[in-house]
Amino acid sequence: MSALTGVEAVIVAGGRATRMGGVDKPALTVGGRRLLDTALACVAGCARITVVGPWRNDLDPAIVQVQETPAGAGPVAALAAADPASDAVVTLAADLPFVTADIVATLLEALDTDPAADAAFAVDDDGRMQYLLAAWRGPALSARIAGFGTDVAGRPMKALLPDRYVSVPVPGTTDCDTPADLHRARVAHGSGRIAADPDEARTLIREALLPLPVRRVPAAAAEGTTLAAPLVAAEALPAVPSSAMDGYAVAGRGPWTLRPEVRRAGDRSGLTLLDGEAARIATGAHLPAGATAVVRDEFVEVEGHTLRRLPQCPVRDDTRRRGEDWEPGFVLAARGDHVGPAVVSAALSGEVAEIDVRGPLRVHVVVSGDEILRHGPLQVGQTRDSQGPVLPRFVRWCGAEPVGETHLRDTPGGFDALFAETTTVDALVVVGATGGGAADQLRGALDRAGAHVVVERVRCKPGGSQVAAVLPDGRAVLGLPGNPVAALSTLLVMLPAVVDGRTGRTPPLPFLGTLANASEVEGDRTRLLPARQRSDGQWLCDNAVRTAHLAGLIGRTAIALVPPRATDGAVVELLPLPR
Repeated sequence: MSALTGVEAVIVAGGRATRMGGVDKPALTVGGRRLLDTALACVAGCARITVVGPWRNDLDPAIVQVQETPAGAGPVAALAAADPASDAVVTLAADLPFVTADIVATLLEALDTDPAADAAFAVDDDGRMQYLLAAWRGPALSARIAGFGTDVAGRPMKALLPDRYVSVPVPGTTDCDTPADLHRARVAHGSGRIAADPDEARTLIREALLPLPVRRVPAAAAEGTTLAAPLVAAEALPAVPSSAMDGYAVAGRGPWTLRPEVRRAGDRSGLTLLDGEAARIATGAHLPAGATAVVRDEFVEVEGHTLRRLPQCPVRDDTRRRGEDWEPGFVLAARGDHVGPAVVSAALSGEVAEIDVRGPLRVHVVVSGDEILRHGPLQVGQTRDSQGPVLPRFVRWCGAEPVGETHLRDTPGGFDALFAETTTVDALVVVGATGGGAADQLRGALDRAGAHVVVERVRCKPGGSQVAAVLPDGRAVLGLPGNPVAALSTLLVMLPAVVDGRTGRTPPLPFLGTLANASEVEGDRTRLLPARQRSDGQWLCDNAVRTAHLAGLIGRTAIALVPPRATDGAVVELLPLPR
């Protein structure tokens, strides 16, 4: 049995993860690997592997995937997926960042050692029994579950405890049940990575951030947020049959006797048409009772009180029928969609008064450096703050909301105080202090704060010294180089990824363009360069850019991400600049 012969592994990979904001917990990464992949690696030698939870397209076809019934019914219902014919069953949750194959082997060996025991359970460093990290004799597990009959939903794991079992002290059984647990596990796995390119850095940032809490807000006030649930129409559109054109509501076949009433949009009168009657109707007005069609003005003629269809005109009904655009229950926008004006308007058209959203991401902007001066005459050695006044505009352009700003001096405790004083925001964007010089204090402060450094550096130019981290309370910290072009370019690349990660926003497809002079501007790493579009639709990048100011962005409409070894005509990602 300890050799995994005849052993099945059941990995519980469902659950609601309510204490983490409803995320897909098995998909969270720790140490550069999904928690689910860590669990799968521990049981790779088992004769059968069953993953219980939502279907995952990327799993090996040899892995059995099932969903507990009903979905979210709890771990006992999940373990009911075990094959009754299995000699032994290893059970584990997909939220154990430190579990190893040796731990699984230890539990199986403990079960071998005590023939009277039906199960062996892991005990963590605090003396708590981990009911979902266990080795069971297959028949014993099947018998315990069968004893519940069909009533397994919501059963606590303690109810499954057999009369005879052994407990095994096992280090590394800490689970990730809360954001604090996840943060500690990530910090324990070590520092951040040097990203191969900006795209990898964005992926790492998105995966490292937990989403903000869900809020229910009035639809009219939701712009700038992200949908936390699909936007579903509450009412049909149109809600009642209405006129698509100025014309006449008619009943039956013509000619019609024209009534004196006029049906206008919003009219609440009880107008009813009898067969052979017609009444004037305005665009958007609901049809009178008895009306069978709407005939537009240009298709008819009026003689006295008689209305006739012109013989040369088509027989056409200009009525908008109830539900012609959508019926109640129609999905107007998907979870993860950015709430822009169109989404707000669609919600109001669908009679959705309130919607569930995350965000907007509230950002505190920090410009650091003793030499930076915003107001007053410059002294020797000082530099005008040319970024602080425009950074909020760029932050909004990236889909976040600037809610505060600070000019931070180069003092040893400046960032420590900043982290302590900005606990009500969701992210901090810091310009400067990201290098390794004597005045660069950010990285040391992150270490003292117990932050999880996600991205240590990025292989790009400019902006390679950037850093991305997560503080213990979930706040994101995006550290950008102090050079103005580098700061603004990396902000455009990375801040949208922070918005995605914290609000659950679905990343939009990149905007691509053909770079005509790629061979002139490519380098040994991804280059972030101002670009302009030619009249033929292709793009040109500037090879020589003065980076100490933003004058080089004047007349340029995008930042191009030029990969190494790019050739002329290469298709590259473009980040539009605010106009």
